[in-house]
Amino acid sequence: MWIYVLPVLGYLMGSISSAVVIARMMGLKDPRTEGSGNPGATNILRYGGRKAAVLTLLGDVLKGVVPVLIARALTQDPVILAAVVVAAFLGHLYPVFFGFKGGKGVATAFGVFAALNPWLGLAMAVSWLIVAAAFRYSSLAALTTAALVPVYVWWLQPGTAYLLMALVVVALLFWRHRDNIRRLLAGTESKISLGSR
Repeated sequence: MWIYVLPVLGYLMGSISSAVVIARMMGLKDPRTEGSGNPGATNILRYGGRKAAVLTLLGDVLKGVVPVLIARALTQDPVILAAVVVAAFLGHLYPVFFGFKGGKGVATAFGVFAALNPWLGLAMAVSWLIVAAAFRYSSLAALTTAALVPVYVWWLQPGTAYLLMALVVVALLFWRHRDNIRRLLAGTESKISLGSR
């Protein structure tokens, strides 16, 4: 019965806001009140520089990877594993430790899927890099990759629980990017910048 607490652990780990923690450690302004207001690596990159962005990215990926790896070590039940994936992702979007105001979930989504199946992570990384390199829009790369995730899951991690999990994560990711979608359609979305620090 104790394996049923794994989704709770996933949510709590996902609730650790890497962007806020890194910003405080590096003496930067709170990402929730700076730039786009999104506590994620892209926003940190724009005003805090490359180092802070990389650390934020790693933190967001790891908080998706760790709970899923723990769950995989303890059970192979697809329903439990799928629940841990969704819970960790929800923790990032709606963190209990930070007033339920989290990021958009791209890096954490990558982390949970890569931990579930490394081939999923590879497919996602390649998709993101191709779109980002071609168009230089982080949000467009994320949305395109997200749209492909159910296909990748169907192919590489078959199972009803996993496919439903993928659809839930993708729907939430698109919802969190609704403002980015409007700006992309309007041609006002910011492009990826390499930063200067």
